[in-house]
Amino acid sequence: MLVFFVILAGVLTGVMVLSVMLFRYVFAEKICRFMCCAALLFDITAVFGLLIGRRLFAGSLWAGSVLQCISMVFMAQLILSVLILLALGIRKGYRVMTAEPFDGSRRRLLAHSMLYPAAAAALAGYGGLYERTALVERHYRIPVRDLASPWAGFRVAQLSDAHLGLFFSLQQLQQLLERTVATKPDMLVLTGDIFDDDTQNAAAARIIDGFTDSFPYGIFFCYGNHEHMRDMAAIQQALSRTNIHVLVNEHVQLMRGGVPLYVAGVDYPVPRESFDALQDKYVSEALAGIPEAAVTLLLAHHPDFIDNGRAHGICLTLSGHTHGGQLGLFGVPLVPPLFKYMRGMYTAGNSYGYVHSGNGSWFPYRLGCPPEIACFDLEKA
Repeated sequence: MLVFFVILAGVLTGVMVLSVMLFRYVFAEKICRFMCCAALLFDITAVFGLLIGRRLFAGSLWAGSVLQCISMVFMAQLILSVLILLALGIRKGYRVMTAEPFDGSRRRLLAHSMLYPAAAAALAGYGGLYERTALVERHYRIPVRDLASPWAGFRVAQLSDAHLGLFFSLQQLQQLLERTVATKPDMLVLTGDIFDDDTQNAAAARIIDGFTDSFPYGIFFCYGNHEHMRDMAAIQQALSRTNIHVLVNEHVQLMRGGVPLYVAGVDYPVPRESFDALQDKYVSEALAGIPEAAVTLLLAHHPDFIDNGRAHGICLTLSGHTHGGQLGLFGVPLVPPLFKYMRGMYTAGNSYGYVHSGNGSWFPYRLGCPPEIACFDLEKA
């Protein structure tokens, strides 16, 4: 986690420096000096708030709102910087094409300069106040080779990465589950990073358990890295009192019309070194005892398990972890590709893998990547 925090602090610092350098293109000289000083002061506070404040003030009623405002201002600066760079690139390109000579004495402000901060503020508000909670439903048809007739039309709903805490409340969890029930799935799967607040995890487990009767084939859960970062023993104890099927490198056999279908789930330990070494072992343990030609679903928090699913002939592997990047354009993540599989459906032959966009976040902002309920209908190939 230390490496992650260092990277995040570096990103915040980079945005701070970039935005201060570019302010001169949209603000007059005196206003520019004021904006630079204000941005530097605010951004230093933002680094503290996002890296330390979330844990330091965890559980306080106002901390989430404060950090929400910090994230929106940070995003406004980032968006403003991107808009200015695009405008400067267009202006430079126009000068090159028209052979217009450069005049160093000419005023350097961009045309309609105040539109840029206005647009940045609007987009920051949209992503932080609206899209972050603008839940969407996505439905997919999954052709499955050798699928027996009783399982045709079987619907699986997936939720992931709620990150219960400052930016996702118990009330939101209740509403999310109610909305999921309305999609009429046969089974619900939760692919990790649900329980992320030790003060509320037990209550969250009870809320989820209250919906088990709404899903004919039950609720299945695999751990994410954030469960391992919390009081794991308390989470395990809370789940043990429920009817939620917790899959830790194991599987469950379901029956329909006398025909079996298997649901397997793998763990995700926090240290990256351990994950690399144990990835194949976990999958082998989870699939042990399942007939080779059986129809099997694999639940995993980390999307790298999609490759393991393909290697073992799994028809559908469901994962999360990436939040879809939280920033996207036309369904494509705008953030650097930190993972091999970032968002949405990936297919190879008869094997499908899905990376859920997440239902919550640790950074409270989404743009072009809303939270989702993903539903998968199995059908004969």
